[in-house]
Amino acid sequence: MKNNFNELNLDSNIVLGLEKQGITTPTEIQSLTIPNVLENKDIIAEAYTGSGKTLAFVAPLFQKIDTSKRESQVLILAPTHELVIQITEQIKLLAKNSEIPVTSLSIIGEASIEKQIKKIKEIKPHIVVGSAGRILDLIKKKKFKPHTLKTIVIDEADSLLVEEKISPIKEIIKTTMRDRQLMIFSATINDKVLASATELMKDPVILKSKAKVALNPNITHMCILSDRKDKFETLRKLINATKPKKAIVFLNKGHEIEFITQKLNYHKKNAIGIYGNMTKEQRKNALDGFRNGKYNILVSSDLSARGLDISDVTHIFNLDFPVKAKEYLHRAGRTARGTASGTCISIVNERDLAAIRIYEREFNIEIEPKVLFEGKLYNPKDL
Repeated sequence: MKNNFNELNLDSNIVLGLEKQGITTPTEIQSLTIPNVLENKDIIAEAYTGSGKTLAFVAPLFQKIDTSKRESQVLILAPTHELVIQITEQIKLLAKNSEIPVTSLSIIGEASIEKQIKKIKEIKPHIVVGSAGRILDLIKKKKFKPHTLKTIVIDEADSLLVEEKISPIKEIIKTTMRDRQLMIFSATINDKVLASATELMKDPVILKSKAKVALNPNITHMCILSDRKDKFETLRKLINATKPKKAIVFLNKGHEIEFITQKLNYHKKNAIGIYGNMTKEQRKNALDGFRNGKYNILVSSDLSARGLDISDVTHIFNLDFPVKAKEYLHRAGRTARGTASGTCISIVNERDLAAIRIYEREFNIEIEPKVLFEGKLYNPKDL
């Protein structure tokens, strides 16, 4: 693994821009990916959440963009509005810090298409980050020109390259030039995703940062048994015991988020909820409030688990245990971003114990059983 970005042949302005963000040493996935991006290779990259995947493709793409041309050269597709906005913000930050005049624009489904068409005309963005459905609409309306695209990136591919979502992505790719570069990134790439990806690509390079490890090893995993009727009280006591700097509470049912948020605030926990039927502005305000410390607890369904990058989340609480291994992966991955450490605590019942054993094997982790006693967490054997 390379010790600095200069060794990866990145332009000195990009390296300086990264340094202004406090990023001086490439992560493993960045070391593996950046040279292949610069060589224009098709890439399938798998790495645990929080390992620096976004900069693994954004940083070298800055080097490939011809800023003298006012045309779209890169398209990045992502599965959630939050992730689209987050990637766009990372691009804008690197453009500012590197002083490379790369322009960008986020395109999401709920926003006004007329305003988006106007912005495309005004900005002529070098990089467009968006959701596949809306991008395809703009291509069909001849308002977004795909023939100038040199690179397409599909982020969180395990969510996008599935049967019910892949059709618009295939249509978008068909409209681009044959020699364009295609890159696929995800924390988990199973056989189905791999098959779908290779169909779309030419001799892809497959990169993995750690064999069979999809979760950051800096995460401590715990579980605590609780009856269903006592789950909220267990959560309240856990928050008191762990005193998280910032925490995300995950539920399986979106309609319960508002109720749980209200109960937390009643118990003087500084909480905000985020759920599917909020407007784009409400969701942004909630996330901004959580990000800047106005709230220190975010209550959510799996909506925000995809790609949400808030650097100082110390704790994840699963009020409902996730029913799929992939959901556990993405929830837990919201803590321990980069080199930080974090804790994921699941409130479970007897029926969840079999799933816990499966997740332990799948992710090569140990989910330690804990008990609450007099306001502190203990191993059951120690009592």
